[in-house]
Amino acid sequence: MLEIIGKVHKIIGPVVQARGIVNAKMLDLVEVGEDHLVGEIVKLEGEHAAIQVYEDTTGLAPGSSVYSSGLPLSVELGPGLLGTIYDGIQRPLEVIRDSSNSVYIQKGIHVPPLGREKKWDFKPGIEKGAKVEGGEIIGRLQETAFIEHRVLVPPDVKGTVAWVAKEGSYTIDETVMRVAAASGAETEVKLFQRWPVRKARPSRGRLPLRLPLITGQRVIDTLFPQAKGGTVVVPGGFGTGKTMIQHALAKWCDADIIVYIGCGERGNEMTDVLMSFPELIDPRTKRPLMERTIMIANTSNMPVAAREASIYTGITLAEYYRDQGYHVAIMADSTSRWAEALRELSGRMEEMPADEGFPAYLPTRLAEFYERAGMFETLCGSEGSISIAGAVSPPGGDFSEPVTQHTKRFVRCLWALDRQLANARHYPAISWLDSYSEYVDEIADWWQERSGGEWMDLRHRIMDLLQQEGKLQQVVKLVGPDVLPDTQRIILETCEMFKNAFLQQNSYDKVDMYCTPEKQIKMLRVILDFYKLGLENIKKGANIHQLRKLEVHSDIMRMKFSVSNDEIGKIDTIREKLHKSMQQVAEMYE
Repeated sequence: MLEIIGKVHKIIGPVVQARGIVNAKMLDLVEVGEDHLVGEIVKLEGEHAAIQVYEDTTGLAPGSSVYSSGLPLSVELGPGLLGTIYDGIQRPLEVIRDSSNSVYIQKGIHVPPLGREKKWDFKPGIEKGAKVEGGEIIGRLQETAFIEHRVLVPPDVKGTVAWVAKEGSYTIDETVMRVAAASGAETEVKLFQRWPVRKARPSRGRLPLRLPLITGQRVIDTLFPQAKGGTVVVPGGFGTGKTMIQHALAKWCDADIIVYIGCGERGNEMTDVLMSFPELIDPRTKRPLMERTIMIANTSNMPVAAREASIYTGITLAEYYRDQGYHVAIMADSTSRWAEALRELSGRMEEMPADEGFPAYLPTRLAEFYERAGMFETLCGSEGSISIAGAVSPPGGDFSEPVTQHTKRFVRCLWALDRQLANARHYPAISWLDSYSEYVDEIADWWQERSGGEWMDLRHRIMDLLQQEGKLQQVVKLVGPDVLPDTQRIILETCEMFKNAFLQQNSYDKVDMYCTPEKQIKMLRVILDFYKLGLENIKKGANIHQLRKLEVHSDIMRMKFSVSNDEIGKIDTIREKLHKSMQQVAEMYE
């Protein structure tokens, strides 16, 4: 029930100053004016309050009433989230479009995030008289063709089951269970629950990260892997491929649920995402990818305050599916636009600015977001994880700007996008010299098991060659490659082969768009064999030109296209051919 708690005194864009405030708390959700614009109290001083309004304040006048329900900004969590496109404060955009004659979101429109009419086939998994605690699974229903929705007891509910509904079809508003507390008071449990977005959902504890998040992108999985439950930042200037990398992750990574947050991106770019995503087919299920995806669209022309809230909305939805025992991946594109929203709102509230005008609490807000990732033991006793990939758009590609620098403090993996690689049409344009991953040792056991104990050694060898090649390229730029001895030119040749035949990946090629871990290992093994055997032959008297002319050289360069994931035995044939060819060259100098 809403009550009037004050009056509007001053309007500064999306920030409204109110006075005469009574019965209000920090972060309370309020509605402002006769249009009931949604907002949030972000500053309280006596009877004065600063309200962050998530809608356009045009037409709002001093003296308008401020209403409050006394609750914080919250989201609805329940069946029906998957496949839905929301704005930053969880308003379903498609429902708004269908119910409105305007192409824009009308001011003050209130639409429930979850449909109230649809019925779900609920199967209870608990009996009357059982003891239950928060986070426990009490029943199941089929949300999409391949995702089972596990109905959870709200985290703050505990007691004895006094009544449970029979198996049948129910709307989310219908009660499916009543829990009696020790005091005798009963709590009704429905198919959905609400949770404040700025508060992390509880768990039993964190678990060590030990599994890689397989993306099918060779430069990521082999050189700079991300763990399930890990965090990564993807900084890059305009046009370097941040959004394309996040699209590839959303389509190919082995997470169960995808949450894509388009935070402050250009409208036409977000439109492309909204048009293309519903048409994408999930390669694992052969069903539409949207059946396991939640999208939050908050473009740059939408109210700036909602952009700030969208990050928290997305991570809370992810935590809900994590609590059910799923592995969730969040794509945040981009956190720079989110930080710019913080800067604008901070400036309008006349707060003291820090570096480049960003508020002094920018690092704290970034930490609060990224620290909600991890591998967890959930309250229901299963394992669930949240992995975050946050894109950063540093102005002019300057990685020393505050958002990039502060984000690097809180993440353990960096995929730095390189302008020169992007201009050369080398995608993914991830720099192998500037990027890093601190998850290698933690996920090494998984890779070692699948590579016969070779993965760490293979990775160290190729990284060493890339470092050597980086130094040699400085000489090559000055005097050309011809002055180098063949023992060094074989390094250049191998790295060139590695870049073109391994690191570069064509997202439009049916064979090359996704590469299994087994294929990655075999490809890497062949390329390093070329270097090892080639160097041995050069020491015996062969030259680099002879090695380039070998037929197997072309076979290696084409194997990413010519060998599918189902035919990786062909790479063993190429490797055998390489050994025979190198043996023939060696015999010429014996």
